[in-house]
Amino acid sequence: MKRVAIIFGGSGYIGIHLLNELIRQDLFEEYVIADLMELKGANVESGIVKSAVVDVRNTIKLEIGDVDECNSWIFNFAAIHREPGHDYNEYFDTNISGAENINDFAKRSGIKNIFFTSSIAPYGKSISQRTEKSPLYPETAYGISKAMAEKIHQKWLCEDESRRLIIVRPSVIYGPKDPGNVYRMIKALHKGIFVLPNGGKVIKAYGYIFGLVDSIIFTMNKNESQIIYNYAENPVIPLYEMVNVVKNELKITKPTIKLPVSFLAFVAGIFQVGYKIIGKKSDIHPVRVRKASFPTNIKPLYLIENGFNFKYGFQNSLKHWKEVSPEDFK
Repeated sequence: MKRVAIIFGGSGYIGIHLLNELIRQDLFEEYVIADLMELKGANVESGIVKSAVVDVRNTIKLEIGDVDECNSWIFNFAAIHREPGHDYNEYFDTNISGAENINDFAKRSGIKNIFFTSSIAPYGKSISQRTEKSPLYPETAYGISKAMAEKIHQKWLCEDESRRLIIVRPSVIYGPKDPGNVYRMIKALHKGIFVLPNGGKVIKAYGYIFGLVDSIIFTMNKNESQIIYNYAENPVIPLYEMVNVVKNELKITKPTIKLPVSFLAFVAGIFQVGYKIIGKKSDIHPVRVRKASFPTNIKPLYLIENGFNFKYGFQNSLKHWKEVSPEDFK
């Protein structure tokens, strides 16, 4: 029997980084990337990794052979997550149906371990800090669907006391080759066009991809049948401090603009109307502007209490990023 890691949604940003680290540590004998996108690359060509085109919205027909049920893992990274960007029903069709179909696959294969990436979205909006002990108040289709998917996987867990379930609620993840919020901030600071909403006093929790992967393996090595944990770097710092770190670390001298959120949302609305008129889409959206100004003050209490080593504070993460992917900063 073989130890297998099956990563649904494994062609995505988190999946690829996790795959590389699992291979580096030689934790499994076989790796299966099950995604809508076929995975290509050296690992697939060498035979270490198998790639399977799978749509988790449908019954999963995946042949994996004779596996070590107790030491193999299923990772559920498959999700619709960009907000706004999808129709309301799409979040439920993928995130909920995906959890149900992955549960069914786990039962058929006999694999005892599931790792699920949820989100901090189920916490909803809150000025106060959120830990794993905080109640869930999801407000968006994405947040609601992720909260429901957590419950679906927990139902699978309760059906057999030999099973294990780990749920991570990551904050916004950033790092090499990811064109997300942090990288957009860095590029805008280089150009001198970054705008600090309301002076940047808001807490925005972010998680470095290499730290997140470390936390995944850290929790897999624990013994609890169920672990639910937040992932964000610790300690978190206000947005204006993040800006200062970037400018100091990357030697950026251009000034930073500070404007009220209400004005920024108004301008974003004008951009949206203008782009619609010419038949194009714009990433500048009033919803995203308001989200940028609202706190996501997430504390990774489980990891803190269990002695996890947070190696990637914001400044250290930038140093590491420059070392492993210097071309990102050219």
